[in-house]
Amino acid sequence: MIRQREAVFVDSGAWIALALSRDPLHERAREQWDLLRAAGARLYTSVPVVIETFTFLDRNAHRDVALAWKEWVTRPGALEILPCELRDLQRSWEYFRRSNLHKLSAVDATSFIIMKRARIRLAYTFDHHFAVVGFRMVT
Repeated sequence: MIRQREAVFVDSGAWIALALSRDPLHERAREQWDLLRAAGARLYTSVPVVIETFTFLDRNAHRDVALAWKEWVTRPGALEILPCELRDLQRSWEYFRRSNLHKLSAVDATSFIIMKRARIRLAYTFDHHFAVVGFRMVT
């Protein structure tokens, strides 16, 4: 359940599913996006997520798709893009010591740290790692 005006961190998988109509999770992503918008969710993402998403769209769709997505997420008022500080990266390596986080990405590990720093508890993602480390997921 999403509370009115709740802070929500948007992960790369959600951005990609929204951007690509051929993505198998596209319809589910659209439904969840509509729920977030209806609840007036305060949207956040991070610099690493922006880089990862742009690179994926550029390589797997087309540069025009990647550029259109970049224009949307960087427009004033769309969302807040949180920085990744060196201390976030340093703290993120601890997640790789956990045996229950098989195939964890460095971007996800930094996302966990950034979310904790920003006190964001809800993730718009299709990646189970967020739930494993204790975040709620948009469903």
